[in-house]
Amino acid sequence: MKKRYVLIGTGGRAEFFYGSLVRDYRETSELVAFCDVNQTRMDYANQLLEERYEHPQINTYLAHHFEEMINEQKPDFVIVTTVDRTHHTYIIKALELGCDVITEKPMTVDAEKCQEIIDAVNRTGNEVRVTFNYRYAPHNTKIRELIRDGVIGEVFSVNFEWALDTQHGADYFRRWHRDKQNSGGLLVHKSTHHFDLVNFWLGTEPEKVYANGGLRFYGKENAESRGVTEFYQRAHGNEVAKNDPFAIQLEDNPHLKAMYLDAEREDGYQRDQSVFGDGISIEDTLAVMVQYKNKAILNYSLNAYLPWEGFVISFNGSKGRIEVNVREQSYINSGGEKSDEGALKEKSIRVIPMFGQPYEVEVQEGQGGHGGGDPLLLDDIFGEPKEDQFRRAASHVDGAMSILTGIAGNKSLRTGQAVEVKNLVKF
Repeated sequence: MKKRYVLIGTGGRAEFFYGSLVRDYRETSELVAFCDVNQTRMDYANQLLEERYEHPQINTYLAHHFEEMINEQKPDFVIVTTVDRTHHTYIIKALELGCDVITEKPMTVDAEKCQEIIDAVNRTGNEVRVTFNYRYAPHNTKIRELIRDGVIGEVFSVNFEWALDTQHGADYFRRWHRDKQNSGGLLVHKSTHHFDLVNFWLGTEPEKVYANGGLRFYGKENAESRGVTEFYQRAHGNEVAKNDPFAIQLEDNPHLKAMYLDAEREDGYQRDQSVFGDGISIEDTLAVMVQYKNKAILNYSLNAYLPWEGFVISFNGSKGRIEVNVREQSYINSGGEKSDEGALKEKSIRVIPMFGQPYEVEVQEGQGGHGGGDPLLLDDIFGEPKEDQFRRAASHVDGAMSILTGIAGNKSLRTGQAVEVKNLVKF
C-alpha cells in the first residue's frame, strides 16, 4: 500500500519535497493534498504538478481547514514547509491527529515552541523528522567519518566561518525572514544547519553558548553609510529600485511573479522588500562561542554580505588538524533559475597529522543541491529504508539540539551573558 502525504506551506521550499515525491517515488508514495494560507499559491503549485511533473492536480485546503484535511485525506505523513514561526502549530496538530511529520529546518524558532513539540512527541508517540540535507553532502559525511575514525584523535576545538554573499545573504533581508519573530534570526533559521553539523561531526550536544553581533550592513540605520540616499520599502513599481543592485524584480521572473506577486492580494506578503528599508529585526553579523558536553569548544561566525559564498573550518585534535574550505554556488530562494542551492564550485579537505606529512582527502561528490546531499536526503526520506553507518537521519531531538544553540545565542545577544542550554527545555 502506498504511503500517503500531504504538504502544508506551498512557498519556495515546498517543490523540493513534492517535486521529488511525485517524480521519483510514485510507485510507493502518493501526494494527496496541499494546504496553505494562500489559495493562489496552492493553485500555482498544482499548475507546476501538471506542467513539470505530469501529475494530476490534487486537493487544496486553506490552513484553517488543516484538521479537516487530515480527517478527510488520512495521510501517513505531513510535510511542513510553512513560515518557521508556524512549524510548531502544524507539527503538533499532525502528531495529535495520528500522523508522522517531515519538517523543513529549523524545527521551530524559540524555546517555548520547541518544548511544545517535545511534549507532543512524548505524548503521542509519533515521529518528527527534520530535513538536514547538509548532513548528506558527501564532503560533510567524509568529515564525520574522519573524526569518527580518530584521524586527528580527540577534537578539542573547532573554528567555523560561514560566508553568505550579497545575492544569497541579502535575500534573507527581503523576505519574511527579516522579522525575527518569523525566523528566529539567522542564528536559528540559517545557522541551524551549521550547529547541527557540529553536533553530527563531533557526536555531542551543546552545553553553554555566548553570542555577540548585530545589524551592521543592512537596515535603514546603515543605509547612509552604504551610500543609499533614496529609500523605498519594496521594489515592485518603484523607479529607485531599478538601479538598486540589492533589489529583486518579481515581475521580471514568471516563477516569482506567479508564486508571490500574483498571490499578494490574498495575504499581503511582499517578497521584494528593500534590504535598507524599515522592519528588519535580525542580525547580519554574528559570532558565537559554544562549549559542548564533551568539552570541545566552537568559535563560529556568520556574515551575510560577503563577496563569496561558502565556509572555512578547522578542527584541532590530539593527533592533528583538519582544514576544510568550500566555495558554493550562490542562489536566490525560489528564484526560478535551475542553479542548485549549495552546488559546489570548489572544495578541499586537508589532514595535517601532528607527526607526518599533510595530505588531501578526496571526496566523490554527487549531483544535486547541497553538494549532492539533497538527492541522498530525499531518498532517505521517501525511499526504502537502508542501513546508514553515519546515522544521518535527524529526529526531533537532533532538530532541538541544533536550534537550541541558536536560541541560546539569541538570548545571549539580549542579555550579554552566556546561556546554559539545559535551562531552555526539558526532554
